[in-house]
Amino acid sequence: MKSLHIGCVKYLNARPLIRGWRDDVEFDHPSALCKRLANGDLDVALVSSFEFLRNRIYRIVDDISISSDGPVFSVVVAHQDEISEIDEIELDPASKTAANLLRCLLADLGLKPRLVRNTDFQSVCSAGLEPGVSALGQPAESQTAENISARHTGKMPMFPVRRRAQLLIGDQAIRFRQSHTGQYQFWDLGEQWKKLTDLPFVYALWLIRPEVVNAKEIADRLRLLRDENLANLDELIAAEKEFDPQFCSRYYREHLRFGFGEKEKEGLRIFANLCEKHSLLPKANLVLNVV
Repeated sequence: MKSLHIGCVKYLNARPLIRGWRDDVEFDHPSALCKRLANGDLDVALVSSFEFLRNRIYRIVDDISISSDGPVFSVVVAHQDEISEIDEIELDPASKTAANLLRCLLADLGLKPRLVRNTDFQSVCSAGLEPGVSALGQPAESQTAENISARHTGKMPMFPVRRRAQLLIGDQAIRFRQSHTGQYQFWDLGEQWKKLTDLPFVYALWLIRPEVVNAKEIADRLRLLRDENLANLDELIAAEKEFDPQFCSRYYREHLRFGFGEKEKEGLRIFANLCEKHSLLPKANLVLNVV
């Protein structure tokens, strides 16, 4: 039988869905995994939910997601002035889901800051650093090697531009929040989505390419693995090498959800509708092909 090529996001939030998988796993950032899955280089991947919305050829592993039903902690806009006064927000190109969620939330509030791409994404990745941790005070087009080094060490620029903000996701958002407590405000996108819709938001899903023949068997294995990890969550937390156990316990138990039930599905449908409304997706009927 052909070996399975499986990919997974390399963030803390994915550990309960992948720890203990017996075969090889390729870890990467969401945008890289989406590209590889679309190209057929991966058979199965845990990727941004927007990847399914823009390319609905995939089957979704039912009952599994990375979601939140309120503040998510790790998908935030870091800012100093009030969010309504921000002139420019730098996007993290690692995740299209977070960027498009941000666009929908801003549109609902009638806010129109400039949204600019982190132009150093490739150079940051090639240097072995995390994307999305740029110096908030530097214009995206003027990033330098010195500034890349500064953001790696956690030092901030000398002359911050106060009316500029940045979208941060995943582990880099956690690190930034923990190392800059009291210096920035954090506009939590999960919290804002809950206020807008009173529904959970789905950040990531397991997607299976249409040509994979044993999709149900793979889905069953992934569900069983999730169940085992959640049943032994303290053991998973104890094995974590970077993040504090008390934080991990709060993050997993209070901020994240790992199911994909009716409320999560409805939240995904509402997100698709809003993306269509704001011309982020073409209009189409959303059919969730779950296995």
